[in-house]
Amino acid sequence: MKKCVLKLSIAEQHVGTAIIGGDWVIGNRVPMFAVLQRQLQAQSCRKLSLQGVGLGRWDSRLVLFLYDLETYCTAQNIDLDMTAMPVAAQGLLKQASAFPVRESGQKTPVSISWLARLGEHSLSVIRQTKSVATFVGNICLSIMRLLRGKACFRQRDLWLVMQDCGPRALPIVTLISLLVGLILAFVGAVQLKIFGAQIYVANLVGLGMVREMGAMMTAIIMAGRTGAAFASQLGSMQVNEEIDALKTLGISALDFLVLPRLLALVLMLPLLCLYADFIGIIGGLLVAVTMLDISFMEYVVQTQSALALHDLWAGLFKSSVFGVLVAVSGCMQGMQCGRSSSSVGDAATSAVVAGIVSIVVADAILTVIYQLVGV
Repeated sequence: MKKCVLKLSIAEQHVGTAIIGGDWVIGNRVPMFAVLQRQLQAQSCRKLSLQGVGLGRWDSRLVLFLYDLETYCTAQNIDLDMTAMPVAAQGLLKQASAFPVRESGQKTPVSISWLARLGEHSLSVIRQTKSVATFVGNICLSIMRLLRGKACFRQRDLWLVMQDCGPRALPIVTLISLLVGLILAFVGAVQLKIFGAQIYVANLVGLGMVREMGAMMTAIIMAGRTGAAFASQLGSMQVNEEIDALKTLGISALDFLVLPRLLALVLMLPLLCLYADFIGIIGGLLVAVTMLDISFMEYVVQTQSALALHDLWAGLFKSSVFGVLVAVSGCMQGMQCGRSSSSVGDAATSAVVAGIVSIVVADAILTVIYQLVGV
């Protein structure tokens, strides 16, 4: 394999001749273009002719060298003659020159004014609000069709989703509710023990679980468990074009896919909330009996005296509202999912975040309303 050869000679009339020889292939050391550039500048060359004397094998190394040389000569107003070069190399060089070369694959940062960013965020909020309103409106129309007996979905799907939202969620609900009851009892015992009022731990745990923590913790669990599952299921169907197939058959995707999930979660979440209330009270009972020297009957009687029926209904109503929010968040993100696998993951993440945020906001609003109406 012959080494790459590059010899430059410049006459007195600033006319230069570059002799290119050897094998210009990958593996051979190519002469540095910077050296040739310095020689052309030093001799003030105005015309350059390339001669392929002794040129052997060549590949893209030669074409890249000719491209750099042509670019430099164009910038310096040097007349370049490459007619003596191989015809194939000239053809490749012509094709390479037809498309501009990107200097870097990195995106150039564009500075955007704060007013433009504010406008973009405002438009994004408007689009999201419109999307949510449209989806909720379509769900309301679907519920109206259900009440008229015209909704199209399989009862078997409803029972399967109810089984997934109900009995299969009992282990995690049991664990979290028991721990929440223990925590409430521990926190209350630390302060109430100072005043010798340990018996009121039953009031704290009972009211806290029935009115607030039972419904909220159950809803948050279902948002992370079931809401994400809804988004993933519907998102996968969107990627596989199953939802498009339903629309082609004239079947409403909201009636067939969203409505069973919404009904199942709204029906099951109050039952799970009632179960969570009971388990949380048992958790407080364990702390009271083992650490506060309160008997089983004393705790039960004190809990019964502290709780009223409207407290129970207040918590159950909250859980129903939370069920609607979790189902709407999960199904909406799944129905609006993109066409890629990464979009399914993004939809599941967005469903959990939207569900938890909406639960906390709704709980705050309902608590204020309960306080105003005296519930």
